[in-house]
Amino acid sequence: MFKRDLDLEKRWSKLLEGLKETIGKKPNDLNGVLFLIGVQELGKGTRAFSKEQKQDLMHIAICKVLSYSGFYELDFVDQEGWPHWNLVKELPHFDLLAQEKLLKLHVLEYFEKEYQIEI
Repeated sequence: MFKRDLDLEKRWSKLLEGLKETIGKKPNDLNGVLFLIGVQELGKGTRAFSKEQKQDLMHIAICKVLSYSGFYELDFVDQEGWPHWNLVKELPHFDLLAQEKLLKLHVLEYFEKEYQIEI
């Protein structure tokens, strides 16, 4: 494993522990963190979401974090408060492991930029 991969995993573990302290439960994986970001970006607090809404929340989170690299931009927020994003540039074709790394890096950047958390 490369040093940068080890650094990423250390930072990721630190984020998960920080989220555990903040919300009282450690997210199981990247999807759990993306769901939390989606709920935060929706801004309506925690509540029961349908399966489709949970998928939409994860999409919101992915668009938000990838917007830092210019892949997406916020288009509008609908009448119910749900953000809608436009794909601005094509995402590179990565294998699943590389996709996960890209998302983790952007999730870390999200918490650093949005909450001034040094990870």
